[in-house]
Amino acid sequence: MSHKHSVFKDRVPVHVFAGDGGRGCSSFLREKFIPFGGPDGGDGGLGGSVILEASRDVDSLVALYYVPNQRADHGGHGKGAKCTGENGKDLIIKVPCGTEVRELRSGDFIGEVLEHGQQLVVAKGGKGGRGNVHFKTATHQAPTEITENELGEKKDLLCELKTIADVGLVGYPNAGKSTLLAAVSNAHPKIAAYPFTTLNPLIGTIEYEDYTKIRVADIPGLIDGANEGIGLGHDFLRHIERASYLLFVIDMAGTDGRKPQDDFKNLRKELKLYRAELEHRPYLVIANKMDVEGAKKNLAAFKRSTKTKPVQIAAATGQGVPELKQMLYEWKRGLRFIDQPDAPLP
Repeated sequence: MSHKHSVFKDRVPVHVFAGDGGRGCSSFLREKFIPFGGPDGGDGGLGGSVILEASRDVDSLVALYYVPNQRADHGGHGKGAKCTGENGKDLIIKVPCGTEVRELRSGDFIGEVLEHGQQLVVAKGGKGGRGNVHFKTATHQAPTEITENELGEKKDLLCELKTIADVGLVGYPNAGKSTLLAAVSNAHPKIAAYPFTTLNPLIGTIEYEDYTKIRVADIPGLIDGANEGIGLGHDFLRHIERASYLLFVIDMAGTDGRKPQDDFKNLRKELKLYRAELEHRPYLVIANKMDVEGAKKNLAAFKRSTKTKPVQIAAATGQGVPELKQMLYEWKRGLRFIDQPDAPLP
């Protein structure tokens, strides 16, 4: 299954067109007994703006991918009898929380929407033209002037989703991240034994009895060279940027014939090469698949090599999962600071 055919879209070019303001009206009062009434042309209405709104009910930019041209309504034209044209309706586009907007060609940052309900005007509607009613003076009783209506802004944008989660799961394909996410949270990822099981960042929420919630993102499996865009590379590394805590999920059984300590060192190296500050993000090592033969022997070598203290679990059977959830709860509530000593980088 190739990434190109995945329905999840997290980086989409969009062309937005705000509405033009309505034209001002040039007209004169004409009634039966007032043959030469004064000017009464009304103003044009405002053009609608294009607004992005963060919504927790949207998890991908796929709707924009299929409809890349987005237009707000034009303002109505002014009419006689001092009637102002109707304002054009704003176009409100719902996007996931964590959407960042840049100018498509220059890459200049325009803004971002992070919280549910937060709005960002990305193209402003034009002002309406003024009608001739405004131009009457003592010496100029019958003006025909109006002012031009403004055109709405037109912009080419790049919308990019950077997942907002408290905790990011980092690991190679088949390390058991999807299984772990399903075990600790309300997420129901598809789980299968082939590389890139996860083609989009999956978000699960761990809910506790006191209503504390922790959002956990399963970042698709990394491979060596991901920081250069190899594999799914940059497409998904950026989703780690906003996670305030990382869980390195390591296949301690070495199922694919790799050494667990090499996996860990290479993962940290990929993160550092992608963005230097990720090296200092608080993290915990999760020794997964501890129920599989050979895992205990590998764990001893792993501890010696990396100088870390992994939390031992078997996500598939649930072993160690309640303890891990409790640790994350205490971290979230500020009851304890869980972090590994900086492991030596390769």
